[in-house]
Amino acid sequence: MSAFLKFATGMDWISEKLGKIAGYAVLAASLISAGNALIRYGLDFSSNSWLEIQWYLFAATVMLGAPVVLRFNEHVRVDIIYGKLKGYGPVYVDLFGLIFFLLPVMGLFTYLTWPFFWNMWVTGEMSGNIGGLIRWPAALLMPVGFAAMFLQGVSEIIKRIAYLRGLIEMDTHYEKPVQ
Repeated sequence: MSAFLKFATGMDWISEKLGKIAGYAVLAASLISAGNALIRYGLDFSSNSWLEIQWYLFAATVMLGAPVVLRFNEHVRVDIIYGKLKGYGPVYVDLFGLIFFLLPVMGLFTYLTWPFFWNMWVTGEMSGNIGGLIRWPAALLMPVGFAAMFLQGVSEIIKRIAYLRGLIEMDTHYEKPVQ
């Protein structure tokens, strides 16, 4: 189990670094958006590349930020059942969701998006817009993000099994969001 826990620790570290990149992507997208608006309305000049880089950065925010959200256990869940469970109940629900929903879906999405990216890489596909950007960097974010989410899911499974076996401590407290 020690090797598995080392993998989980390593994946947690990677997810946190991807989360930091996602945070910088939010900042960059905000600054670019504000700068683009100022230039467009103040100087009557604009470029499609400035608009496209914003959605590339938004894609980076979502695809690279999702694994760290899972890592910190801040993801969306069904409160109707989950919030009422006590003891090991929430951990078993997490395990069920991770094994039967998250891993199969993330594995399938990784499998399906890799050829999409590869085709763009090989052909050097460009945006159809004048002054647009190459498309493969945005397409690469999909298989990378889905694979990172898959691996973070494996990490979460390892940690929950270790918790159930009494090998590690985990905060299983769940606080229902204020609505």
